[in-house]
Amino acid sequence: MRLSAPLAYRLGVGSRALAAIIGGYLLAAASGALLALLLPRVLGTGRADAVIGATLASFAIYAGAVIWVFAARSAARAWLGLLLPAAGMAAIVYLLYRNVP
Repeated sequence: MRLSAPLAYRLGVGSRALAAIIGGYLLAAASGALLALLLPRVLGTGRADAVIGATLASFAIYAGAVIWVFAARSAARAWLGLLLPAAGMAAIVYLLYRNVP
């Protein structure tokens, strides 16, 4: 008796794993960069404190992204749900970074 899963299922799980690793990293990096730029402006903290706080928050964001990828209805939604916000945050980071004193 053969107990292996169908190929489509295995490819879906593999795609979600890649989304969790790559997409989660991109989301965490973009959100960390955005927080590092916004925290001094919003809270008035120093740059070093903002970078430390943003880095700590990015670990939680990455863990949440990994959990969310496997809770999404499909692998395509998982990819879109990570890449679209990451791209939006990266665009905002680019615009803010151009104006940093």
